[in-house]
Amino acid sequence: MRLDKPTQSARTIRFLASDDFPPFAFRDPAARLTGFDVDLARAICEELNAVCTLRIKPFDELVPALVAGEGDAIIAGLEPTFGSKDDAGSQANGKSGANGHKSPLVYSAPYLKLPARFVLRREDAMDEAPVPETMEGRWISVAAGTQHEAFLKTFFPDSLITTYPDEEEARAALRRGEVDAHFGDGLGLSYWLQGTSSANCCVFAPGPWLEPGYFDHGMSIAVAREADGLREAIDYALQQVHTTGRFSELYLRYFPISFY
Repeated sequence: MRLDKPTQSARTIRFLASDDFPPFAFRDPAARLTGFDVDLARAICEELNAVCTLRIKPFDELVPALVAGEGDAIIAGLEPTFGSKDDAGSQANGKSGANGHKSPLVYSAPYLKLPARFVLRREDAMDEAPVPETMEGRWISVAAGTQHEAFLKTFFPDSLITTYPDEEEARAALRRGEVDAHFGDGLGLSYWLQGTSSANCCVFAPGPWLEPGYFDHGMSIAVAREADGLREAIDYALQQVHTTGRFSELYLRYFPISFY
């Protein structure tokens, strides 16, 4: 659905972020703030003809700072289910949290989806996306207790699923050749593939998985509940950033190994 340009929007948007989350927000060697979220915030403000400011705080202090009025929006890789017992049970779009209180936050449309991906050793690379039939009888490593494990057990019942305590161990099993494939978070795997710990062993199998109920979440921008008009303006700006191709430009700049 195409969104209409807001008739009124903020002249200044005070974004809150942390600076220890590369490649989303971090300091370059000259101590300048940079990153995907930083450039996306600037692009949003340009689409809305607004002045953009960015205040850096530790991640755990972002929600309290927004609620206290120290900023207008948080851009820090939040998912709509982000919250804790200390922030009034923050849940997507104001649903009650565990303590029965409404969230102080509302969220933009996701600006970056987080798909699941299969990874294979280079010598086993596939031309087509793995499906239950082609993975029958093959060993797949996965982190225990994750949505990725639940997905595999539901949709790949004839694969030989082996769980590990965490993503690091599950990936290492593939690197060592102990399993045929690994299934996990595409974003994290894109870092792993281009990092030293993978030892250049592996590649993505074709096809991101965005199965509803498992991997249909993503990173969103949070605003205070009473500033729902700002959320609508941000949604419009995000749509425009995609339409003009600027989003693709930023994505390729900061994610040279695409996780889609």
